[in-house]
Order: sequence, then C-alpha cells, then structure tokens
Amino acid sequence: MNDEIQRIISGESEVRYGAAIQTAIGYLRGSKKSGALDKADKRFKREETEELKRYIEARRLWVEGIDLNSYVSEGAEQKVYLKDSRSVIKLNDAIYYLSWVDYFVSLLLNNYFFPDTAYKLLGFFEHEALYAVVEQSFISATEQTDLKHIEQFMLSNGFQKSRNYDYFNPELGIILEDLHDENVLTRNGVLYFIDTVFYLK
Repeated sequence: MNDEIQRIISGESEVRYGAAIQTAIGYLRGSKKSGALDKADKRFKREETEELKRYIEARRLWVEGIDLNSYVSEGAEQKVYLKDSRSVIKLNDAIYYLSWVDYFVSLLLNNYFFPDTAYKLLGFFEHEALYAVVEQSFISATEQTDLKHIEQFMLSNGFQKSRNYDYFNPELGIILEDLHDENVLTRNGVLYFIDTVFYLK
C-alpha cells in the first residue's frame, strides 16, 4: 500500500474532513472488544457496533434534527437527504462492510482520491439500526455519465477493470466497486464520484 495512504488510515497524515473519521478508527482499533473476534465472525460487527455506541455516547456524537421529509433516494447501504442547495446528508449503516473500521477507511480513501466529493462525518443516528451521518457536496449533473469515460479515467489512474463496474489497483491493493452512472455523475464534462465503495485487499 502507498505510504501516504497508510499514514492517512493510521491518522498520521491529514486528508480533507479526515480528523473525526481517523479518531473513530483509532478508538475502535484500540478496543479490546472489537479485536477479540475475527471479522468473518458475525459477532464481530455486533460487538464493534456496541463499542462504537459507547464511543458515541462518551463524545456526544448523536445527531438530532435530521429532516426525514427531505428524503431524496436510497440504495442498499444508505439513505440520502437534501440538506440545502449545496449539500446532502447520507445515513449509512455500513452493511457493505465486515466492520465499521472498514467503512471508515472507505470514507478516508474517498476523501483522498475524490476531495471534491469528500465525506464529512457529522456523527451518528439510530433508528432500527446504527447509521453514520455524513455530509457531502450536492452535485447536479448536466449530462448523462458515459461508462466508457469512467473506465478511461480509472485506467489512467492505475485501476484495472475487474468486472462490471468494479476496479482494482494492484499497486495500491485497493478495490473500488459499483462505479455505474448513478454513483458517478457528470457535470460540465467532469466526473464526480458521489457514492464510492472502497476496500483494502
């Protein structure tokens, strides 16, 4: 893995809106509870979630006043709400990840590679499940995204197409999935990656 990326993940180097995310990662990695089980064990995520809730309580990171009437859309992993003309609020339950740490690392990687659509961790919200609450710039598309443009962009940045809308960077050991035309918008000829799913291999 690239040394700079490793420093960002470990909290030794800065990235846009990274401080709150890096602090959460540091807390969970230092937790004995979340480190006692293998991530493949279903109990791991449950115990990690309970540990994360203790962290949220101690630091008063619960977000209140989310306007659920400003609902825009949702996918399998998150719900999107319009905050104002410049930004959206996303509630993500980290369902795509084996751990909350993996989700937070994905946020950091997004912010490193795509600072124009960086995620700002505002806190957490609980309603039937625990959600991270992140804010992101609202991107209004001016044209339909051409999937060939996404592929060309990714190839020029060292990512190889693995299947469908998924890419892999063998040098960095990073997987980036689900880059279809709803997750990558085009505004005035520029690609904006608004919904990324990063994994470290």
